[in-house]
Amino acid sequence: MLCKEEVALSIRAMPSLLAEPTEMCEHKGIGHPDSICDGAVEAAAVALCRAYLDAYGVVQHFNLDKALLVGGMSAPRFGGGRRLRPVRLIVSGPITELPSAKAEHIVAEAAHRYLSTCIGANGGLIHVEPILRPSAPALRRVIDKRSIPLSNDTSFGVGYAPFSVLESIVLSASSLLRGRDFHAAFPSAGFDFKVMGSRLEAHYRITIALAFIDRHVPGVDEYFSLKRQVANYLAERTTAECEVVINTLDDPEAREESQIHLTVTGLSAEQGDDGQVGRGNRVNGLITPYRPMSLEAAAGKNPAAHVGKIYNVLADRLARRIVADVAGVDEAVVRLLSGIGRPIDQPQLVAISVVAKSGVSPNQERAIHELVSQQLASLPTMVMDLAMGHLSVF
Repeated sequence: MLCKEEVALSIRAMPSLLAEPTEMCEHKGIGHPDSICDGAVEAAAVALCRAYLDAYGVVQHFNLDKALLVGGMSAPRFGGGRRLRPVRLIVSGPITELPSAKAEHIVAEAAHRYLSTCIGANGGLIHVEPILRPSAPALRRVIDKRSIPLSNDTSFGVGYAPFSVLESIVLSASSLLRGRDFHAAFPSAGFDFKVMGSRLEAHYRITIALAFIDRHVPGVDEYFSLKRQVANYLAERTTAECEVVINTLDDPEAREESQIHLTVTGLSAEQGDDGQVGRGNRVNGLITPYRPMSLEAAAGKNPAAHVGKIYNVLADRLARRIVADVAGVDEAVVRLLSGIGRPIDQPQLVAISVVAKSGVSPNQERAIHELVSQQLASLPTMVMDLAMGHLSVF
């Protein structure tokens, strides 16, 4: 059980967050410029973790959560256009040097490998530029040979459960848009998409930005036909009745490529759209202005000591467990606050709010208390899962 001298735990009842008459949330797809940054730095972080474990037996201090995607230029044309200026990905961060390998090489290679896997051949067209330097000596000691690392920041993590109907619709549509079946049915669809969901009372709507690939689109009539087909494909497969609209900036009277969302590669980054780590999805895959939400960029952060990553994943996991395992609890919000220099399994504050029909009973409070203890005790396993890339953080 928790030691109350080490961790302050607050459990309280709250009104339902799902009773609002309006709601909105979004998901940025795998080829969105912000998601490209998140995915590339997280892949690089995992590669560094493995190199540190091989060399030192423990993950050393580093952080790769700062990256900027600098958009390129292109000239799309029906039937196939051309790229004019390459896309650049600049990755910056403090690292611990390796005895027999260059960290810059590991970071660049891992980012290229990830990009080639998630966005296909277009990944090789993005120039990766690591700009790394030694980490601060005072921060290196937070990991050292400790079985439980010290927090390397004073920060907080937030999680909630369950998803609302709208959030589930947005995630379902996003899963379809990156799926193999969808791309087999629509080779003209790129990997760069964004799904924005909204609800007014019981009316659900998703607005989608989807880059189309010019070589698969012979003309403007075929483009608008493809948009209708994609909208129907998604509407037929969502779990609730939902209006679907795509590329609303398109000129309905368009006759030229510049008047519609047409690209050479299926990425808006080719046309000057920049990206940055941390501006995309939170660890649950969503951006949720109606929910409690951390602004921390989890991707690229050190999985052993940076609570901006660890506590957001832990809070999300703990909220799900509370709703699943504690009878009578319908919703949960978990907030975890760290303190720099404290062991990561000893947060300064654990604040939990739940929706329960009759308030929080003593039995429910004991069950939640036990779940918090269990999840904090399992942090070493979760840290290793993050270090090996087994858990999604965006």
